[in-house]
Parts: sequence; structure tokens; C-alpha cells
Amino acid sequence: MPKGDKSSYTDKQKRQAHHIEQSEKKEGKSQDSAERIAWATVNKQDHGGKKH
Repeated sequence: MPKGDKSSYTDKQKRQAHHIEQSEKKEGKSQDSAERIAWATVNKQDHGGKKH
């Protein structure tokens, strides 16, 4: 899987990351920073992508 490939994440994980990203951008973070924080948070919670 190439770096940055999000195909192994469930729809729920993708929605969570999107919601976190929007919250971070609302707090004034840049797009790149918000996206990085969002996926790091999802990975910490779920230990990476999972297909169910």
C-alpha cells in the first residue's frame, strides 16, 4: 500500500477523520496540519486502517 493510501480505512474511520479535520481547521490550523492531526488521531484510536 503506497504512503497516504486510505483505502484500507472503513467509512466510519474516514468520517471520523473528516470531522476531526474540520474541527482543527475551524481552530485555525492549516489544511495539511489539520489532515495530519485527523489521521494521526484515527490511527491512535483504531491502530491503523481496518476493513470490516
